[in-house]
Amino acid sequence: MTLLTVRAAAQRLGVGYSTLKQWIYSGNVRTTTTAGGHHRIADAEIERLIARGNPSSPAAKRTPGTTGLIVALSGRNRLRGFVEEVRVDGLLAQVRLRIGDQILTAVITGDAVQELKLKRGDEALAIIKSTEVMIAREVEQVRLKPDTTRRRSNTTRKRASNR
Repeated sequence: MTLLTVRAAAQRLGVGYSTLKQWIYSGNVRTTTTAGGHHRIADAEIERLIARGNPSSPAAKRTPGTTGLIVALSGRNRLRGFVEEVRVDGLLAQVRLRIGDQILTAVITGDAVQELKLKRGDEALAIIKSTEVMIAREVEQVRLKPDTTRRRSNTTRKRASNR
């Protein structure tokens, strides 16, 4: 029997660490407690949760049109953050995600916002899948000194162009 840490189990389930901790505290997830008081979750419990779906909502409540829990995803560029703002306008929605001290803005469909039940303060994951990545560096602006070289006079330029 393999025991996983809460963080490893949350990653395997595709949910946030804090979400899984709340499930543990509410009694929806069976755990083993270490001598130090840390929770460990058995592989069998992970499989049960995956088969059942979200432990906070019984399987009977699921509607036939809903999709299951994502267990794994091929995208590697994952940024975890918190939803700062959601604006829905017609078919499209703008979602602003705070990742550390940075803001990431994504435009997704309004249906996706409804399906994900996104609202301000929710923990969310931005998964970036792209064929192109551009990298830039910022440098401090350097003040250029005024041109101190002597300019050629018109007659000197004319002589140079006649050659």
